[in-house]
Amino acid sequence: MSATPAVQFIVEGGRTLSGSIRPSGNKNAALPIVAAALCTEHPVTLENVPRIRDLETLVELVRSLGVSIDWTARNTLQIHAKTVTPAGIDRELSKKIRGSILLAGPLLGRCGRVTLPPPGGDVIGRRRLDTHFLALEQLGARYDLTDVIEMEAPKGLRGADVFLDEPSVTGTENAMMAAVLASGTTVLRNAASEPHVQDLAHFLVAIGGKIEGIGTNQLTIHGGATLGPATHRIGPDHIEVGSFIGLAAVTRSELRVERAGVEHLRSTLMGFARLGIECRTEGEDLIIPASQSRLVQADLGGHVPTISDQPWPAFPADVMSIAIVTATQCEGMVMMHEKMFESRMFFVDKLIGMGARIVLCDPHRAIVSGPSRLRGTTLESPDIRAGMAMLLAALCAEGTSVINNVGQIERGYERIDERLNALGARIERVGDRRTS
Repeated sequence: MSATPAVQFIVEGGRTLSGSIRPSGNKNAALPIVAAALCTEHPVTLENVPRIRDLETLVELVRSLGVSIDWTARNTLQIHAKTVTPAGIDRELSKKIRGSILLAGPLLGRCGRVTLPPPGGDVIGRRRLDTHFLALEQLGARYDLTDVIEMEAPKGLRGADVFLDEPSVTGTENAMMAAVLASGTTVLRNAASEPHVQDLAHFLVAIGGKIEGIGTNQLTIHGGATLGPATHRIGPDHIEVGSFIGLAAVTRSELRVERAGVEHLRSTLMGFARLGIECRTEGEDLIIPASQSRLVQADLGGHVPTISDQPWPAFPADVMSIAIVTATQCEGMVMMHEKMFESRMFFVDKLIGMGARIVLCDPHRAIVSGPSRLRGTTLESPDIRAGMAMLLAALCAEGTSVINNVGQIERGYERIDERLNALGARIERVGDRRTS
């Protein structure tokens, strides 16, 4: 029997796009919120959940714990964790997503113990888990690391004054969920404050948690509250919005991004403005005009500017790959500094092969000189964000490109080929059938 063929995108470049597109729900909010639904024994309804591979994998993991979890509409999940069994988490499913680690906090709080296979996810450099363990340890957990992660809280979780050794997003989320289930008050210092962390906090409040300081780097969580049912709508994905800004810029198109969550876009808009890409807002919508200077804004004195990512509210790391492709179509020179992941820059060799003028200085820095005429070629998607960046490069290139390993893109972008084709792109999906 022959193997099922891998999925490919056949992309015709050089087409101008137009129209409106709405961002999906935030993937990085939906993952922890699905995990957080295990904190309460009452039913939870989640709306605007992106129907992507990472979410489908987490749904299977949660179901394996004996939890009732079902899609009641395309983007609506009904979860009822009346009973939870903290053993038997599937190793193969866990390897597929890093988000499996987010089950640690809720399961420790509900069951007092958890056994987790090592989490997977994107290969974009070392992504340490120390912050999770150090925070949960201060809340009363102890752990043992072998070929699995064994954690238990024999005396139950209890509130503490916790200083996170780095503002880890998932570390903050795990600590927050555990603290809601702990007895007493927890103060989380040096906490992450990204929009998806805020969304998780708002969900925990919706089910009855008591959290102060949402949106700041210090959270005060009063644990032990009675948790109940809730209906919660996942907010728009600001990373997807950043991808659409880059899409409009490189294809010289005017696009409207509906309900874009403009309150969370200041650093993203500032980064693209440095590349000569200006946007405007109309109510909840973001407009990216076709007419742009696309002129890199030099620093004072004419020096080469730098766009660098940092923890929120600075320029998001997940938009860096998109910004690099955008810079190849802008006039001038810019240093792109990826501070957070040491392997995320390595995809630029594919852009160089397409004709981009990029010098990779080291694993964290690349100099981009544009504009460059890109040529269609065969590409491989190494991770979610680089995959989307290469899709943008293919859409603005001359000729036809083939993108392999499309499953990586589809881990984070829902039906992206259909949605972009509705704007005038020409992307043919070849291979196995869609699973959702």
